[in-house]
Amino acid sequence: MPVARPVAAVAAVIALSLGVAACGASADDGGSGSGAGAAAARSGYPVKIENCGTSQVFDKAPSRVVVMNGASVAEVSTLLALRLGDKVVANQQSYGMSEFPGRAEAIKKLPTGGVKQNAAFDIPRESMIGLRPDLVLSTTSYGFDAKNGFATRDELKNVGARTYISPQGCHDENSKLTIEDSYRLLRDMGRIFHVSDRAEKIIAASRKHIADIASKVKGKKKPKVMMLFTNMSMGSNDFSSVVAKGIYNDILGKAGAVNVFADASKTSFADLSKEKVAATDVDALVVIAYQDPNPAAYAEKLFKEFPQWPAAKNHTYVTVSDSIYLSPDNDLAVERIAKKLHPDAF
Repeated sequence: MPVARPVAAVAAVIALSLGVAACGASADDGGSGSGAGAAAARSGYPVKIENCGTSQVFDKAPSRVVVMNGASVAEVSTLLALRLGDKVVANQQSYGMSEFPGRAEAIKKLPTGGVKQNAAFDIPRESMIGLRPDLVLSTTSYGFDAKNGFATRDELKNVGARTYISPQGCHDENSKLTIEDSYRLLRDMGRIFHVSDRAEKIIAASRKHIADIASKVKGKKKPKVMMLFTNMSMGSNDFSSVVAKGIYNDILGKAGAVNVFADASKTSFADLSKEKVAATDVDALVVIAYQDPNPAAYAEKLFKEFPQWPAAKNHTYVTVSDSIYLSPDNDLAVERIAKKLHPDAF
């Protein structure tokens, strides 16, 4: 979920992008129903996806999927939500926790391919080629950059693998992500694996859930929220993992809150000094845990450091993990935040 590269590498691969279009084949006009065109129509293939300047054509559903790290769980969570875990031969994504029951455990059970990550916290070129993938998923373009020690999209194409960069990840910056991009990722995977019906059911249920919550908090006073990743550094100042823009703000808005630091940066994260943070009224904290088993402790630490905040005086904070970023479970983040900030509405 972040963008910078933990602590400079792992925490930065959270961004994404793309443009998508799927097209099915038309049936053979021969009338027999047994031609190649008719067979293609029945199978739903070929499927064509326009992704970050490349055309990815799928003649059948991938069966050897590799999921790169990207400091995200968006891609692997989407596959699991669509019941496609059996297609994964190597997964490098893990948040260690999840708002979705059983998700963290399901991710942990997936094969890792025996990969040893490189200095950029992901699958090195040689290991990737050796996995013999037919589809490689990356959160951003970073995962296919040769200078980072990774196999390029062209190299993977030469060994028969299709590649996919998630929504808004073409330029390795996720400041324009919204909940709609989570739905786009679901739809793309639905098309690629010919399970669009499953994707649409998840999307419809999510839309309804979010709409129901938004209606309950409509008209309520919106708390000013500071959102940040726990114990993570992505810049030069004390608070470099404070969220400024991206899907986080879309989720906050649906939950009846506003990001107090939304204008502090043009990119996803604001690199703030301690003085700036101290001088800002914060009504509530949203603490995002990435590989942190105790995010609540981080919230308590901040309250002791900034006792003047309304959030500290009222002890108001929410902890979240994977549902706050690109995810099939954004509705859970909306619900969790809304219930904490507007308990009287539920």
